[in-house]
Amino acid sequence: MIREIQSQHILQALELGEIESGQGLNQEHGLGRPGDTRWGSHYKTVSNVTALYATIVKVLEKIGSNKIYKDDRVKAITVMSTFESFEFVFMIHLMSEIFGITDKLCQALQKGDQDIVNAMTYVKLTKEGLQQMRDHGWEDFLHLVVCFCVKHDVEVPTMDDMYVPRGRSRRFFAKVSNLHRFRVEMFISVIDLQLQELNSRFDEENTELLICVSCLNPINSFAAFDMQKLLRLAELYPKEFPTNDMTMTALRHELQFYINDVRQDARFGDLKGIHELSMMLVETNKHTTYNLVYLLIRLALILPVATASVERVFSSMTYVKNKLRNSMGDQLLNDNLVTFLERDLFSRVSDDDVLERFQSMKTRRMLL
Repeated sequence: MIREIQSQHILQALELGEIESGQGLNQEHGLGRPGDTRWGSHYKTVSNVTALYATIVKVLEKIGSNKIYKDDRVKAITVMSTFESFEFVFMIHLMSEIFGITDKLCQALQKGDQDIVNAMTYVKLTKEGLQQMRDHGWEDFLHLVVCFCVKHDVEVPTMDDMYVPRGRSRRFFAKVSNLHRFRVEMFISVIDLQLQELNSRFDEENTELLICVSCLNPINSFAAFDMQKLLRLAELYPKEFPTNDMTMTALRHELQFYINDVRQDARFGDLKGIHELSMMLVETNKHTTYNLVYLLIRLALILPVATASVERVFSSMTYVKNKLRNSMGDQLLNDNLVTFLERDLFSRVSDDDVLERFQSMKTRRMLL
């Protein structure tokens, strides 16, 4: 029903000249269910609800007024009542604005090969964007919501009047004006929660640690190398690097010798990340020469266990350990997870190689 009504809206808009036709324009939208661990899907859902608002209203009206949908009529009428309220329109636009500001950061944190410096830049820009919206964005945001309500015939309350809760008793709400309710209790409060969460997850210490780690990145001939930040990184691990003059002096001299060596070695010219750097150091046997630098790199490689890669592992467990295979042991679960997570790599292994390997593991009665 949504698809049919949306097609009619597009045809009418094309006839009136409100939209243009062309390749990639007027794509069909849907209302996919957002994923719990994919915040980008929430942004897409909210954006589609806003774009399809008029279409959804017509669908709900059609279901609620037609007796053939007797099982869903009450639901449609209830949803319609909420959907056409100013409070719903206000909140859906607020969610859209916040998800729009945080979308780049969410995408960056979901990438396994994301540069740490870029990710920290996105954190800073996201905080600044939310703070700018909180301090100076109320008038523009309210104007956006009011224009949307006028376009779709949604009643706009007078901001100086007292707030009247929808479907709930006034006794559970303080007597405040609509302006206080929508600006302070909803607009500012939601943005403050987002800022508080970002400040909690990316405080000054965590940000400093990640920026120091990024100085080990070998991309562009070790352009991100910064000796002072790497020395600071060593200070953050006092058990591995005792804070005495001898250890820090040895590390400083080793870092200087190391960077001059790897920049002149062609084998280190096309490395794409810290993990490739560690493997190349082992292949060239330089990890024994620069043992302190190699220790810093190993400590840096431990950090990704706290990123989105772990979430992907736990999400994959729901596919591997399901109701039909609920009693598998830890070893079998680990083996299945490895093959599932690294399926791109295992797809290049032929069935004949697997059979040959399995056949050679022990003597069997027959050939496979």
